[in-house]
Amino acid sequence: MLEREVFKAGVALVLIVEVVGLVALAQLRPGIPLWVLFPLVPLTVGIALVVRRELDSPAHRLRHLSPEAITGHRPRRPAAETPEALSRSIAERAGEIRRSLTELPANETRVEMCALGYRTCANDMITLTHLVSEAIPNAPLVERVKLRRARKRAINALAEAREALPPEALRASRQEQQ
Repeated sequence: MLEREVFKAGVALVLIVEVVGLVALAQLRPGIPLWVLFPLVPLTVGIALVVRRELDSPAHRLRHLSPEAITGHRPRRPAAETPEALSRSIAERAGEIRRSLTELPANETRVEMCALGYRTCANDMITLTHLVSEAIPNAPLVERVKLRRARKRAINALAEAREALPPEALRASRQEQQ
């Protein structure tokens, strides 16, 4: 969203400079026909809209997409993420990895993408283990059982995803080897 606001501010600044320039030109040189120069303002808006549409297009975003950008992207999570929600997220993603590798013919790109997803799930599993370890000592009995069950669900899902990955999949990727 910040990128869009910066773009709007830039276009607004250019428009203000154009209008001020036209007004100054009209004051300093009264003989110049402004009707010839006035179409610059709507033309600037039109060019800005075309540029913005091109930058927002799926084709433009696809050209700048990489496996590292996908795994590096972290959606905004609430400040107080619960272990149950994180466990559910890990189990869901691990299930998708397993399904992707077992149902469809696995090519090198698919395996590499699934390995990157598995690494992300493993990193989230570390966070989950930390959250559960912090919460268990002070939690009542029922809450401790829920926390352990959530952790176990994520561990099992991650293990199933790991079994679906080929043995060489988690070795260094091509980018890491270079």
